[in-house]
Amino acid sequence: MAFRQQETLSLTKKTDQDFIFRSKLPDISIPNHLPLAEYVFQKFSGDGDGDSTTTCLIDSATGRTFTYANVQITLRRIAAGLHRLGIRHGDTVMLLLPNSPEFALSFLAAVYLGAVSTSANPLFTQTEIAKQAKASAAKMIITKPCYVHKLTNLQQLGAVIVCVDDRNDVVSLADGSVRFTDLTQADEAELPKPEISPDDTVSIPYSSGTTGLPKGVMISHKGLVTSIAQKVDGENPNLNFTRDDVIICFLPMFHTFTHSSLMLSAMRTGAALLILPRFELNLVMKMVQKYKVTVVPMAPPVVLAFVKSPETEKYDLSSVRMMLSGSATLKKELEDAVRLKLPNAIFGQSYGMTEAGTVANSLAFAKHPFKTKSGSCGTVIRNAEMKVVDTITGASLLRNKAGEICIRGHQLMKGYLNDPEATARTIDKDGWLHTGDIGFVDDDDEIFIVDRLKELIKFKGYQVAPAELEALLIFHPYIEDAAVVAMTDEVADEVPVAFVVRSEGSQLTEDDIKNYVNKQVVHYKRIKMVFFVKAIPKSASGKLLRKVLRAKL
Repeated sequence: MAFRQQETLSLTKKTDQDFIFRSKLPDISIPNHLPLAEYVFQKFSGDGDGDSTTTCLIDSATGRTFTYANVQITLRRIAAGLHRLGIRHGDTVMLLLPNSPEFALSFLAAVYLGAVSTSANPLFTQTEIAKQAKASAAKMIITKPCYVHKLTNLQQLGAVIVCVDDRNDVVSLADGSVRFTDLTQADEAELPKPEISPDDTVSIPYSSGTTGLPKGVMISHKGLVTSIAQKVDGENPNLNFTRDDVIICFLPMFHTFTHSSLMLSAMRTGAALLILPRFELNLVMKMVQKYKVTVVPMAPPVVLAFVKSPETEKYDLSSVRMMLSGSATLKKELEDAVRLKLPNAIFGQSYGMTEAGTVANSLAFAKHPFKTKSGSCGTVIRNAEMKVVDTITGASLLRNKAGEICIRGHQLMKGYLNDPEATARTIDKDGWLHTGDIGFVDDDDEIFIVDRLKELIKFKGYQVAPAELEALLIFHPYIEDAAVVAMTDEVADEVPVAFVVRSEGSQLTEDDIKNYVNKQVVHYKRIKMVFFVKAIPKSASGKLLRKVLRAKL
């Protein structure tokens, strides 16, 4: 550890500019010259040590299983089917699907063909779907019959609609739609071998839009290969998935975290992915018990539901060896509560963003793990550089100083689709991506996220982090959920106000909550008003939609 610090300090002195943080793990050789599909299944070809007869995908809804051999054959057939329908290298295919094997197979088929995938929440409105489809120039939309009514305008504009069959293999096709099963029966021999460059765009996810309008994020084959390898490759992988693991997937597959950290990372390592169509706590625990799940990835709202539910005692969850929280940062108090529920499982956090891939990962998940701290989102990912900068001056900060986190490496996005100005605001001329997250690195290289830069509440010049107050509120015994946002104030500029979901039967009052919080914080962090609501609005990935709450003020 001392050597790592000395090495970094000498670099800082040499450049006289930046104090750069790197992983405790050594850099590794990453084959990011390979196309994504070839890289993901590299162990199952040539001299690889993968066993193609092992299970790759499990559909919890139907009991269907796909071996690694099945998946590779099927994705090539689907790619041939896409090609037959006119999809070529660089064309965009939209996935408007719930969690399912068909989502994974469609994504992989587009990847193999050299096409571009963009995925959207199937619960989006017709207008939201149309905006993303038009912005990404989607030529095809793969969906379920129940969502086709949202696509009539796009179909009229020439988009090909492909419908996935339901469980009974009966589907009512809209005029002009194509059956997904027709793609799976295409002849792969008809597919010419695609020529794919590492810099070709492979995916265009859309940023959450929680602090602005959604933007298409262009991710290359090179970027996604790098992001996966940073986690699961090397003699001591940062995220030690193995071929013996069963990884449960109930987080939305259209989200980048699920794509990279779960689906593709699982396939790269030869693990089995158990797919649930949605999150239902009792269903999740039932599936954990039935399939002896070993890895449970979560988002903070799921962690909260798990901690507060008495139902957890009814199921055998002893097979779980790893619980990974991602998509949004998790506070120390929640992390400690999970450990009490599952004392034999390793628990830690991952931190990343759509534009940057995984930025940090807990080293508790490494094959040869490190001791970690509650509340930390890990250490910077290997084969990347990180710095923390002052939000006003831009100066690089040393350890234990909070500022904006910046990351640099081959895993970063190429840029925002058709938006060079937004790209330039996010990635500077030296290649540093500015995350908009406020955090610090402690003496042990662990990263702690304080808040979002744009969500900090400014009270008479003081900065108030909503997440700090939310952590206090959520652990009140009669509060089910809570969120804190800024409200404009003539005197203070902004003041913190809370939206609270009371526990069932609770008679908690506004004064009760104010007294509970205000006695634990400095004067400028005190809650000024409390609004009681039935639910806290959140995105599909579990992030608080503060802009929705601010609109109520």
